[in-house]
Amino acid sequence: MPFPIPFQVTDWSLIPATEHPGETGVAYWRTLQLGNLRLRYVEYSAGYKADHWCQKGHVLFVTEGELVTELVDGQSFRMTTGMSYEVSDELSSHRSSTEHGARLIIVDGDFLANKA
Repeated sequence: MPFPIPFQVTDWSLIPATEHPGETGVAYWRTLQLGNLRLRYVEYSAGYKADHWCQKGHVLFVTEGELVTELVDGQSFRMTTGMSYEVSDELSSHRSSTEHGARLIIVDGDFLANKA
């Protein structure tokens, strides 16, 4: 059964940022947890590169800047403002990096689990 979420407005500037170091650079997450749904407003610093291959499912939307998302199979995708990607859990291991920095909205939760 889905977790019911009544209408609400979020002022992301009021949510404290947590720091997540990458292999290089740092990511700052402002996180809103709504039942099994996690929403994050994320800022990658210039020179950020993820320190792991992620297997979690996400919907990622670039609100500002540019990043490269690399898949473990060697494919890479240049993501710019207004672009998104969508992936389910455990289907495409991925990691992101950015030369100049980027801001993102990331949504994840059980609804993206690979149930095949």
